[in-house]
Amino acid sequence: MNGKHYMFFQNRECEFFPCHSGIAEEDFNCLFCYCPLYTLGERCGGSCRYTASGVKSCEDCAFPHRRENYDALLKRFPELAALAARQENNHEL
Repeated sequence: MNGKHYMFFQNRECEFFPCHSGIAEEDFNCLFCYCPLYTLGERCGGSCRYTASGVKSCEDCAFPHRRENYDALLKRFPELAALAARQENNHEL
């Protein structure tokens, strides 16, 4: 990742840093603080669960915060674009 500073960001001054456990602080990536894969539901690839009220909880998932997962996240963007396109088409009805 040398010379690829766009792939990694850290905000150590954040009152929640680090917001997930299990990752060495020096490797904790804040770039995807709000996971772009959230909207994919159970197909996100992380370790999510659903609360009794049906809300998706990513409390136990550190996938977007692992330094090495940047490329894996970007590979999923076509799925997000397709989902957004379908939703846009549904709103036009």
